[in-house]
Amino acid sequence: MKLEYAGLKPIISEHGITFKDGKEDKFKYLKYAAELLEAFDHDYKRKTNYSHELKEERLRANEILNLILKFHPNIENNMNKEIDSYLEHLDEEENDVQNRSSLSDIEKEAFINNLKIMREYKIQRARNKIFYFHCIETIVELILEHEIKHIEVPFNERFWHVLQTLQGKLSEHKISSDISTTNKNDAFKAILKVAIFPSK
Repeated sequence: MKLEYAGLKPIISEHGITFKDGKEDKFKYLKYAAELLEAFDHDYKRKTNYSHELKEERLRANEILNLILKFHPNIENNMNKEIDSYLEHLDEEENDVQNRSSLSDIEKEAFINNLKIMREYKIQRARNKIFYFHCIETIVELILEHEIKHIEVPFNERFWHVLQTLQGKLSEHKISSDISTTNKNDAFKAILKVAIFPSK
């Protein structure tokens, strides 16, 4: 099991390989999600406010892996199943190109070679995405278990993305939430408020 940055989403065709700007590897966000998960990793008492100072330096890949293993010791088995499913998708992608009547044999060969060149790259992106969503689901489990009503993080694009992902996962549990910003003591913050739990 390896966690490392892969890169932007590749656009692959018979003409070559380009990268889609704005379609960032989830590894960039995983570091921020893992830091939130680490902040939630403590004993809880009901009706108590907790504060955790987020670090300037993000967690390393092996620290993220160990943190997620703490919550999900069998994650490697789940990961392998999900990656096996993704490998089938990659094989189908190559078969689909081979069966395209709109492409010449040379174009098919070029397209399939480009897919093969980017195969490991795409697998790493998929692995990072799977880990990211496992991390998000674990945070949601903790929000539900401990009735966490308010999460406040430094405002930046990556924490904002993590809060939006959390909001989406909470909505899958029929739980409404709201994301807003605030400026406290000249520090811009992003806030996720979970609406289903009664206010303190």
